[in-house]
Amino acid sequence: MAANQAMPAWERKARVFLCFFGLVLSVYALHVELSRERDPDYRAMCDLGEAVSCSKVFTSRWGRGFGLVQYFVGTDSLLNQPNSILGIIFYTLQLGLGLSLSKKAALALVLSSWVSLAGSLYLASILAFVLGDFCMVCVSTYVINFALFYTNLKRRRAVEAIKKKAG
Repeated sequence: MAANQAMPAWERKARVFLCFFGLVLSVYALHVELSRERDPDYRAMCDLGEAVSCSKVFTSRWGRGFGLVQYFVGTDSLLNQPNSILGIIFYTLQLGLGLSLSKKAALALVLSSWVSLAGSLYLASILAFVLGDFCMVCVSTYVINFALFYTNLKRRRAVEAIKKKAG
């Protein structure tokens, strides 16, 4: 319990807020994609214009498996899931691992954040340079991923400091 008290209070609050917000955005993105697949005339709240359309982005080939998985397993493969499913898994993992104060959990948080940053940068470049679109939901998740990365770096340093004092 002493280790738990040594962790900054802001870190837990920030993690819960960021992961909750990331989960909400990911679930909403999945809802938009599934709704658009069922009804091509569906208009999402985040569709504000021709160049500001999240449903256009979510239903593009880059909205599933980062646009890459289909080349390895096919478009209709069970492995070619919407990116929003990956987001739901990522934010759930971040929340769950955030409960542990172990060095391994702190390392897993940082490593998974690096992966999310790479994915965010890749998808942001697709958004800007290939699709020529602005997706508020997408950009919000990129910001959350950067904030989680910062939080995870702080967590890792704090856990290492705690372990040094205890050891």
